[in-house]
Parts: sequence; C-alpha cells; structure tokens
Amino acid sequence: MALPHYSRTYHRFPLHYPVIFGGAPFVGEGVLTNLSLMGCSILCDREVLCGSEVRVSVLLPNQTPALSIELGTVKWVQGEQFGVEFLSLPFEARQRLNTTLRVELIGLLKARAVRSEMPELINRTNQALVIRSDRTP
Repeated sequence: MALPHYSRTYHRFPLHYPVIFGGAPFVGEGVLTNLSLMGCSILCDREVLCGSEVRVSVLLPNQTPALSIELGTVKWVQGEQFGVEFLSLPFEARQRLNTTLRVELIGLLKARAVRSEMPELINRTNQALVIRSDRTP
C-alpha cells in the first residue's frame, strides 16, 4: 500500500527523548526520534494504526513535568516507527516546546557556523605555517 504524500512545514530536529503515548485502547512507551513545532516521530515496539488519535508525554531532560501533547494523530507508520501531528497543546506545553526547539536551533546554527569557518581557519593556519617555515634558518 502506498503511503499518502504530505510535506512538512517545519524542520524536524533529531532528538532522542523517552516518551509515553496512548490512545484508545493502547498505551505504550518509546523513544522520540525527531521533533518539530507541529509533530514528532516515535520509535517503539508496539503496533499503532495510521489515523489513530494519541496523547504523547515527552520526558525532556532536566524538566518536570513531562511535555504533554494532549491530542495528536498518527500520520504515518513504518515498521516500529510512526509520525504524530500535534493537534492540541496547552499554552504552557507550546511555550516549553518552543523553548526546547529554540535551544536546538541555536545549537544547529552554531555547529553550521563552526563547520563553515573550518576551511577558512585551516587555510589561515596553513598560511601561518608556510610563513613560519620560510623564516626558519
């Protein structure tokens, strides 16, 4: 069966946080594998059905209580992984999600900046070494 096509509006950040999820009539545990403002992917050993409504609690590091997504829908299932689109988040949960993703975005941008500066830094270092070797008697 072909998967329905849809595109993501928001960047998903690769993360690994424990989650508890549930819907009628199942409850499960897994690992969140990526997160965005409007959804996430979860890896678990439980079968879920595409189109199911779920509630998701994400255990964020150094934060209590868990980040609670009151209502989401399973948009896709591939083996032991599935994607959830967030439909309802309380205001406080939305603020915590925004803060978490802001921290991830800052880290991503810093890492990209360092990578883009590396060739220039290497070139300057090599040039300095060449100049020093020319001065060596």
